Parts: sequence; C-alpha cells; structure tokens
Amino acid sequence: MKLDILAFGAHPDDVEISSGATLLKYAKAGKSIGIIDLTEGELGTRGSVEKRYAEAQKASEFLGLKSRENLNLGDGFFEHSKENQLKVIECIRKYQPEIILANSIQDRHPDHAKGAKLVAEASFLSGLKKIETKINGVPQEAHRPKILLHYIQDFYLTPDIILDVSDTGGQKIDLIKCYESQFFSPNSSEPDTPISGKEFFNYIEGRMLSLGRELGVTYGEGYTINRTLGVNDLFNLK
Repeated sequence: MKLDILAFGAHPDDVEISSGATLLKYAKAGKSIGIIDLTEGELGTRGSVEKRYAEAQKASEFLGLKSRENLNLGDGFFEHSKENQLKVIECIRKYQPEIILANSIQDRHPDHAKGAKLVAEASFLSGLKKIETKINGVPQEAHRPKILLHYIQDFYLTPDIILDVSDTGGQKIDLIKCYESQFFSPNSSEPDTPISGKEFFNYIEGRMLSLGRELGVTYGEGYTINRTLGVNDLFNLK
C-alpha cells in the first residue's frame, strides 16, 4: 500500500497533538495517510496499554487513516540501534511515502528526540539499495521520501515551515480528545500530568493561533527541516 504521508510518533497521540490538523487537511484533500507509533506508551502516568490502543483506533477512524502500526520498541528505553533502524526502514519501504512526519528534534520527553533521530536516519538509509530488507520473505525496494519534516512538540522551536491549517484547526481538539485517558476529563480520577489540565486544550489552540498569525491566517502548524527548501514561484508565498 503506497501512502502519500507517513507520520511517526514515539508514543500514541504524539502525531495527533502536533500535526493533527495537517493530517486532517490532507485527508480532506483525498491523500492517503498512515501512522507508525514507535512504542505503546506503556510508561504513561495515565491510562493503560489497552486503553491507548483503543484510543489510537478511535483517532485513526477520525483521521480516516489507511494504516496504523505499532512497532513496540519500548517506551522510555528504545535504542537508536541497527535493529530498530531496520524496523523503521521496513515500514518506509512498505508504504513508500512521499512525505514523512517525525517527532521534534528537541523536546522535554527524551523519546521524542530519540524518535526524531531514528526516523530521520532510517529515512535516508531506506534509499540505499545495498541495505536489504524483506517482508514475509519478499525483498523490498529501496525508497527515500521526498521530504522529512519534524513537527514541534512541547518545547517551542522556531519553525522552518508553517502550514496553513485554518480549515481543519478547529477539529484538532476533538481529534486529541480521542485519547480521553490522557487529557482532561471532569470524571477522571487519574493523577494530574502536564497535559491533563483543561488549559492544555487552550495551549494547543493558542500555538496554532500564534503560528497562523505569522501567515496572516487563523491557524498554523509548524515544522522544522534539516535541509534547505526550494520554491519555484516567489509570488505564491504567504
């Protein structure tokens, strides 16, 4: 199955929190989208692995995903190893995406930066023909995405790109609420966390409003990239 966009997250909900409006925008445009969760989020203070899978399924349906997989690399302790690089390479070659979205290159949770580096390096290595991988005994073709973008998470990083998501930003909070064990609920007896307060939803919207303001639009989502981007029309920039 070839995908237009393949988004990676260190934990279930990483992708939705930081690039949910982007995925909603392109799903609305008819693009095929998938998500790869690197871990089950099993060390999270709230909820359980079983709940996270159920919530991820709910979010996947909200997004209209074509595919979602969990590599179960080990929350908090996954390593930047050859074994894990090959697992990510297999996913990239399986779905042959044009665009990859990955975790923030620097953030409060160490898994985010580790995930960013793992996916970035695997995205490059996936294009090398001499690295051989197989799925069910069938050799895979080498594939390198056209572009790899890192979404911005808890730490504010100056974006290299801001995408206008005004048409879908209003749906993003409802998407995030699919992970009801992780976020604010008046009926929850779970411990408080930095993302479980009611104000977190205001923070998410405020980030989108702030980035949108830089473009002169309502909502934006920001990304960083490790190379120079080119354009072919200076009259079509925001």
